[in-house]
Amino acid sequence: MRTGWRIADLLLVIGGLLLVLPPMFDVARFNWSTEQGGHGPIVLATGLWLLHREFQEVRALQRRGNRLLGFSALTLFLLAYVGTGITGILELQVAMMYGALISAAYLVVGGSVLRTLWFPVIYLAFALPPPDTVVAVITQPVKIAISNWAVTLLHALGYPVGSSGVVIQIAQYELLVAAACSGLNSLISLSAIGLFYVYLRHRNDAAAFVPMAIAVIPVAVLANFIRVIVLILITYHVSEAAAQGFLHDFAGILTFAAALATMLGLEGVYSRLRARRNRTTQNG
Repeated sequence: MRTGWRIADLLLVIGGLLLVLPPMFDVARFNWSTEQGGHGPIVLATGLWLLHREFQEVRALQRRGNRLLGFSALTLFLLAYVGTGITGILELQVAMMYGALISAAYLVVGGSVLRTLWFPVIYLAFALPPPDTVVAVITQPVKIAISNWAVTLLHALGYPVGSSGVVIQIAQYELLVAAACSGLNSLISLSAIGLFYVYLRHRNDAAAFVPMAIAVIPVAVLANFIRVIVLILITYHVSEAAAQGFLHDFAGILTFAAALATMLGLEGVYSRLRARRNRTTQNG
């Protein structure tokens, strides 16, 4: 096991900072300042903390990676990084940057450490902005579905609500589906934070981690469904301006609170079911 730092390691660190700082500065300016990317600093801070904590536990596995494989991957990612930087596509540039960082980490610590640190490596990727086209493809069908579910529920409760295409109409007000479902931009952030919570709770218990991790996506969708219901009701009972002003931001906070409460509820139900199953197994 190697304990000291070599000049090559220091050069990799310096090169990594020169690689990371320019595009991440743009990410902070153009993405992290928006509702869609507001989770970025939280994911970055918690991800780096988790990476540091878990690296301390596995540093004994540290070995230098295969130079041919590592430098080949690093070269390809660096060339792609330069190319995407020229095109000005920030989302692709930071993706290539992250690939180059992982390649450099492989050269320094080896594949065994990276495989052990698989969750922090994946989790930190949530701090980077995904391509808008990918977000649109994923969220558009969910937006339409949530809008239809909300209209169906409120209509069943006696509200004068209906929908036509991408427009929700309640009384004399009209809401665009894109506006009412704008909280779906937080689907990625809710998923990331949910996975972080599940990993901390069940990192050493795959039987619990897998079902709870799978539950993260429907929980995020449910939280956004609640958000849409709240915005429609605010529009009807207060005003359209209120729904698009301060209370719109409050609905965003409610989305996260609903997601957290649902995860805690599922956690409690799962723990009770598992304890009951274990008692049944022991008694049997």
